[in-house]
Amino acid sequence: MKRFGAQKVRQLETQRRRQDGFTLIEIMVVVIIIGILAAIVAPNVIGRVDDAQVTKARAEISNIGSALKFYRLDNFAYPTTEQGLDALVTKPSDPNIKNWKSGGYLDRLPKDPWGNPYLYLNPGNNGEIDIYTLGRDGRPGGEGMDADIGNWDPE
Repeated sequence: MKRFGAQKVRQLETQRRRQDGFTLIEIMVVVIIIGILAAIVAPNVIGRVDDAQVTKARAEISNIGSALKFYRLDNFAYPTTEQGLDALVTKPSDPNIKNWKSGGYLDRLPKDPWGNPYLYLNPGNNGEIDIYTLGRDGRPGGEGMDADIGNWDPE
């Protein structure tokens, strides 16, 4: 087995120190690659935000609909339009409501993904009851992201 001299040991340590970090060129190449990937991926992800908001609205409408069904089972009728969805959180003052579930049917009323309250009609225009949001623009009708989303809309 050969022994290294002191000069050879110093030479090996110097080579190792040179290889410890990344060069500026290597870092710049990595940053450029990350930038290219972000430019490709970002438009696809940003377009999905709108889809996620619509999906969230549909899921919340479905949850509110389930809570309303439990309310009807206990009280033999849906809340009136005047009582609204608040009847799921706080007991209505109507003396005919005798079986209202202690603690309510929802912990709180959610807001739609655009920050507006969900709307409720009894009787509904599209079914026995309507639970809906006016979409991103907050106005009736509209197309795309501005379209109304309701319990009558199967998808």
